Amino acid sequence: MAPVLIDAPARARLADRFGPQLAEPWCDALPDLVTRLAAKWQLEVREARPGNTGRTLLCTGPGGDLRVLKLTPDPEVARLEFTGLSAWAGCSRVVQVLDADLDANAILLEGLVPGTQLTGRDVPWAQLGDLLNQLHAVEPPRGFRRLAEGIEFIFTLSERRRRESPAAAHLSAEVLAKGRERALALATSGPVTLVHGDLHPANVLDAGPGRGIVAIDPRPGLGDPALDVVDWMFLPMAAGGTLDDGLAALAPHVTGFDAERVRAWCVAMAPLVALAPLRRGERTPFTDAVLELAR
Repeated sequence: MAPVLIDAPARARLADRFGPQLAEPWCDALPDLVTRLAAKWQLEVREARPGNTGRTLLCTGPGGDLRVLKLTPDPEVARLEFTGLSAWAGCSRVVQVLDADLDANAILLEGLVPGTQLTGRDVPWAQLGDLLNQLHAVEPPRGFRRLAEGIEFIFTLSERRRRESPAAAHLSAEVLAKGRERALALATSGPVTLVHGDLHPANVLDAGPGRGIVAIDPRPGLGDPALDVVDWMFLPMAAGGTLDDGLAALAPHVTGFDAERVRAWCVAMAPLVALAPLRRGERTPFTDAVLELAR
């Protein structure tokens, strides 16, 4: 049976992200687009995976190997991801591009086996440090936005999501605005490298014992490398520990680790960390602790 390329929840996520005017026509045209690209690259589509900026299709390539077809309605999302991944070509800790059709907002990637997310698993801190070192060591090409632009976008989107969800009862507009101000101050100061921009456990996959963990789905930009560390610092806190536990676990493995800037980024981004569970109506000791940090 052929996989369902787009379902109602996926349509809703894309409409929330891009607006229905862009998302709905793209979703309607998706089956024909996939048929054309599958013929071009000799792919057999096996499974569709959810995503907030498009669709990810697991495919079998002409040699029987796993390949991943990424599609998005937004040309800029496709361009930035392709350009970032091209800059990281040859980095073992970053997924590699096989081909692209940017006119169709499509990128063809290598498949990672077993490809399981790090969400809910123990963090291999040494491998994570190696991943961060590889990400931030490349010479950034031209054409990337400054980190401040991405910060403005995500906080603006988050304010709308806060206002229109159960999160509004616990996360005030003032606290979110304070986070935006802190994040912009950090984004316009400090060191500048090419950053992944969305590095969290769901965007790091296990590629097997020979390769280890590999980053996927970048939202690249030019800015402070400490931003890529933030989500990982909250994992010990979610398990009942503290930010200091995360700092101590990662610091020995990252070149030039700046604990104070990492901590400052954690404070700035804390409203966004709390927002996701609060939107789902999940108020917990963890969300309370994160909100206290945000204030």
